[in-house]
Amino acid sequence: MRVVYMLDPVDRLILDESPEPTGRVLVIDAPGLAGEVGARGWDAVAYCDSLLDERLLTVPVVEELTVGSLAGVDLVLLRLPKSVAALEEYAQRLALVPGVRVVAGGRVKHMTRGMNEALATRFAEVSASLGRQKSRVLHASGPRPGGIDFPRTARDADLDLPLAAHGGTFAGTRVDPGTRLLVSVLDRVPSATVVEERGTSVSKPSNFTCIDLGSGNGTLSALLARAGHRVLALDESRAACLATAVTAAANGVSVEVRRADALEGVAPGSVPLIVCNPPFHVGTAKDSAPGLAMIDDAARALAPRGELWLVFNAHLPYLPRLRRIGRTEIVARNPKFIVTRSVRGS
Repeated sequence: MRVVYMLDPVDRLILDESPEPTGRVLVIDAPGLAGEVGARGWDAVAYCDSLLDERLLTVPVVEELTVGSLAGVDLVLLRLPKSVAALEEYAQRLALVPGVRVVAGGRVKHMTRGMNEALATRFAEVSASLGRQKSRVLHASGPRPGGIDFPRTARDADLDLPLAAHGGTFAGTRVDPGTRLLVSVLDRVPSATVVEERGTSVSKPSNFTCIDLGSGNGTLSALLARAGHRVLALDESRAACLATAVTAAANGVSVEVRRADALEGVAPGSVPLIVCNPPFHVGTAKDSAPGLAMIDDAARALAPRGELWLVFNAHLPYLPRLRRIGRTEIVARNPKFIVTRSVRGS
């Protein structure tokens, strides 16, 4: 008996608008859709930026979008990303595949004309479907291959900090306002020397003095490494991990980068210092659950007297959860953001 996957209206419209494939099908950022395509007997592979989405896949995973990894693909089914830059990077990479067709769907309220234009930079024909159940599909065909200009880089003049970003990296090559507020008080974060004097360094052999949880484009990782910390950067987004690594290299500092769900793989009670700017969206939907989960995981991983420095939108309900860790103080705030310091008791 064939498994039937629970698909939302966007997934169903993508399937209904798709031509019958003659070769391999690539599904991007849509684990449920990938499962249904595989269950239909199509030769399917999938790529997800999100590690959490990737772990839901029931078809083979493509680790990167290159000509070699996409050999034999003639049809791409794609959930439109939140970022137009992410779609632009996908278009650049997919257009390297001869004869490929793209069917990209999303909720109408989240679609913009810029998405059509991003596809049109590398595909000769781009058209939109009539819409159904508040969803719509963009069709792209006639690939026009060219160079790939991701990751992109830019220098933040105020911080004298080159930053790198792939299309799906949060904040791109900018320092987002929340991170900038945290950066403004970074001189109050314990130094690597202080951390080591407390005797709470992460266990050997890695011996990190700081973890940047949700590293994004690597702003905090690079600044902390520049200040002398041995930094471990963690993010579940592939685009973020790749960007953090390039940012560190551009700044001439050493940062270890891992793609991980929060602090998985980090031993309980082992981390002396965590800095974090947690997400408050899942895709296009506002959701404080990931941030709360990251706080809980930080509480598990912090060493005695270890510190969590968090920046978050002022309206989010994080303070009660932070106070479960230990003494929590507001270090900085403005009308939109709050920076807190939470110290785990001994």
